[in-house]
Amino acid sequence: MRHIEPDLPESEVDATTIEERLRSENLDLKRQIQKLKGSSSSAAHVGPPAKLWNPSGVTIWSIVLLATVALVLAFFIGYIPLRKRNALNVSEALQQEAALPRVDVVEVGRSARNSEMELPGNIQAITEAPILARADGYLLRRMVDIGDRVRSGQPVAEIEAPELDEQVQQAKANVQQARAALDEALANYEQGKSNTVFARITAERWSRLATRGAVSRQENDQYQAQSGALAANLQALEKAIAAQRSTISAAEASLARLDKLQGYRIVKAPFDGVITLRNVDVGALVNAGNTLLFRIAQTDTLRTYVNVPQANTGSIRPGQTAHLSVSNLPGRQFTGTVARTANALDPNSRTLLVEVHVPNADGALLPGMYAQVDLNSTRANPPLLIPSEALIVRADGTASHWSARITPCISKRSRLAAITVTASR
Repeated sequence: MRHIEPDLPESEVDATTIEERLRSENLDLKRQIQKLKGSSSSAAHVGPPAKLWNPSGVTIWSIVLLATVALVLAFFIGYIPLRKRNALNVSEALQQEAALPRVDVVEVGRSARNSEMELPGNIQAITEAPILARADGYLLRRMVDIGDRVRSGQPVAEIEAPELDEQVQQAKANVQQARAALDEALANYEQGKSNTVFARITAERWSRLATRGAVSRQENDQYQAQSGALAANLQALEKAIAAQRSTISAAEASLARLDKLQGYRIVKAPFDGVITLRNVDVGALVNAGNTLLFRIAQTDTLRTYVNVPQANTGSIRPGQTAHLSVSNLPGRQFTGTVARTANALDPNSRTLLVEVHVPNADGALLPGMYAQVDLNSTRANPPLLIPSEALIVRADGTASHWSARITPCISKRSRLAAITVTASR
C-alpha cells in the first residue's frame, strides 16, 4: 500500500528546503574545522625545534652602558648650549626692558552721554526795586524794617511836609481867586452885552432920522461908531471869560498835582515782597526823587544767572530743567527751569549768560546766595576721558599727551610706538 503525503502549501515547502540546506552547510563547516585542527597539530611536531636568543649578563650591561653614554653625550652637545642661548636672550631682554621708560597704562573711554554740567551761579530776586521819596519833608513814621514782608499798596513810611501843605492852601486860594475873576468877567460881559444892544438900537434910530434929514450926518456917524465900539468890546469880554476859565483849569490842575504830591507823604509798597534795605530813620530829611528810603525784593521766585562756556552752549535751551544746591543747605536740592539765554557770548569770557528761574515758596533761598547749578544735557559726541596727570600744559595753552602702545611682532618681542595727542585749551 502506497503512502501518499498530503499536499503542503508552497511557502511551507520552501521553508523546509532552506532549513535542510543550512543544516548541511553547518555540518560541512564543522568537518573542515576539525581537519584544520588536525593538520596544525601534526605540522607542529614535524621538523627541528626552534632556537631562541638568550644574551648573557655582560651583554646586557654593555648595552645599558652604551645607552647611558649616548644620553650623556646628547645632553652635553644640545642642552647646555641651548641653556646658554636662552640665558643670553633673557639677559638681553632684561637690559632692553630696563632701558625702556616705564609708563602707566590706563584704558581711555568716552564719558556718559548724559552730561551733568555743574557751574557756579548767583541768585537774585525775580523783581527788585528801590523805594524813593516823592515829597520833600521829614520822615514822620517808619512802619516797616528790614526782613518784613509787605503787600502791594501797604504803607511803609509817612513823611511830614509842611511846605507842601502851604502850597496846597495857596493853590486852593488861587482856584477861588480864578473863579471870582470869572464871575467878574461874566458880569462885565452881561453889562457889555446890554450896552451893545442899547447902542445898536440908538444907532438904528439916528440912521432913520439922518435919512429923513432930521439930524446931521455927523451926529449919526457918532452913534454908529459908538455902537461898533461896544460890539467889539463885547467880543473882548467873551475872550476874557475864556481866559478866566483857562486860568481856573490851570489853578485846579495845580491844586490836583499838589494834592497828589500830598498823597505821596504816605509811602506805599509797589508790589508784594520783603524789605531788604532800610536807609533812613525817623526825623531824617528827605528830598523828592533823591532820598532812598527802602529796597524791596520779590522772593517767591528767584532767578539765578549762570555763565556757560562756549563748548557747552549747544546743549542749553529754554525750558530745560536745572538743579541748584547751596553750601549752607547740604543734602537739599532745588529744581528750576532755564527761562532765557542772552543768545550772545560775552567777548571777554566767551560764555553764554543763562537765566534760571527757581520757585522759592518756603523762602529757603535768599537773594545774593552763591549756588552750584547742574544743567543736565545730552551730548551727541561725548568727549574722551584721560587722567589729568597725562597732560602737559604749555605756556601757549596747548596740552600734549604721550603714551606707549605695545604691538606683538613675529619675534615675540614688544615694539613701542609714541603717539601725540594735542588738544585745544
